[in-house]
Amino acid sequence: MWCRYWNRLLLLGSALLGAAGASAQYSPPATPAPYNPIALADVTGAPRTAVQTGQNSYQSLAQSPYLGGIPTGKLSATPVALSLDDAVAFGLKQNLAGVLATDAVTDARGQRWQVLSALLPNVVTDTGFGVHQINVKAAFGLTIPGQPPIIGPFGYFDSRAYLTQSAFDWASIERARSSKAQVTAAEFGSNDARELIVLVIVSNYLLVIADQSEVDSATSQRDTAKAIFQQTSDQKTAGLASAVDVLRSQVQLQSREQKLIVARNTLAKQKLVLARAIGLPLGQTFEIATQVPYRELTPSVLDEAIQSAYKARADFQSQVSQVRSAELERKAASAERYPSIGVETDYGLSGVNPGSSHGTVDAAATLRIPIFQGGRVHGDILRADASLARERQRLEDLRARIDQEVRDVYLDLDAAAQEVSVEKSAVTLATQNLEQSRDRFVSGVTDNIEVVQAQDALAVASDAYIASLYSYNLAKNISGQSYRRRGFTLC
Repeated sequence: MWCRYWNRLLLLGSALLGAAGASAQYSPPATPAPYNPIALADVTGAPRTAVQTGQNSYQSLAQSPYLGGIPTGKLSATPVALSLDDAVAFGLKQNLAGVLATDAVTDARGQRWQVLSALLPNVVTDTGFGVHQINVKAAFGLTIPGQPPIIGPFGYFDSRAYLTQSAFDWASIERARSSKAQVTAAEFGSNDARELIVLVIVSNYLLVIADQSEVDSATSQRDTAKAIFQQTSDQKTAGLASAVDVLRSQVQLQSREQKLIVARNTLAKQKLVLARAIGLPLGQTFEIATQVPYRELTPSVLDEAIQSAYKARADFQSQVSQVRSAELERKAASAERYPSIGVETDYGLSGVNPGSSHGTVDAAATLRIPIFQGGRVHGDILRADASLARERQRLEDLRARIDQEVRDVYLDLDAAAQEVSVEKSAVTLATQNLEQSRDRFVSGVTDNIEVVQAQDALAVASDAYIASLYSYNLAKNISGQSYRRRGFTLC
């Protein structure tokens, strides 16, 4: 059951996107490393260490947008049947990370319109009516004989429309092209977020299946321990077993009861995690309706898979668009040195009142030539160079990470397939061992110590088989996400 915590650590990488919706410059989600959580635990340390690490990370995991959702729908009093396809469909609609990614696309589009406003016509109107009084000498320095020094008060009316239009501004043109690339990057980022949602939802659904298998296994072990306890008690009554044998079998029964309690609690809590991630109504109970049996997967050639990842993965295409946007922003910064041409005109009615007003018009073409701007253009270019270099470095790092992820998942698939085969054989052998030990105990050849040890061995083998099967199905899911990032590949 401790593999559950390593699955949470696997999903922790998706928590890095918590602030994705807060910026118009969308950053693609961090991809969870496609590692086998069982193998990770074996390498990192003892199960107790793995559990403690998972518990320390629980708060961070709970705050991940990929494990959050927006509850919708009506609460049903009876548990609903939830298939894997339904869980994925709900998650794509109601998972918090997907909603934030959609908001980021809207934000990027809004930023593009702000940039385009510098190239599109700007028309405003202004209407005013006021009362004026003029001191002729103070205003014009004149004294008119026979006329009062103060003229007015008199009314004044003016209603006017102003039009400004940029005829040529290369810096604004390049910035508009850069903002378009930003929108493309945000759209690819949103697609990548949806694909990560599939990964998270399927992984958690698989974890529910694994926890359900743990409950079934613990129930079977409890029932076996109960039968052994009853058998030992009957033999003691018949004088064929000692009191210590009965006590030993009773302790074993209580141990299996405790394991069953823990397994049921773990399953219930994991169902809450999945229900929250897909946005089920608060308090809605459900039963899984999809079983995922072991089926071998024959992956494509490794080199072909790597090249497919570069072409198909939305996070890679998003970063390519980020680089393109930074390149255009660099050109826009350089273009700030170029002259720009604009047009300004206004037309309106002016007079003492609206009835006596008449039309007036002004029109002008302006040529703006930057001469010296205090080093601002040089500073903009330096910052644009740094931004471009940063995005290119991120692209190359992502390229290397995708290569590593695809190679890792191929190794995980092979190792997990072998592990399933070995653990399945171990369960068969442990089952036979338990049956033979029970027969030996019934025949009076040995005491029930051998039976208890055989039961423990079967419990360990069953848990290991469940973990290996979960690990293999998870690796299959991640393999589909690693180089295609399209849907899931469990069947």
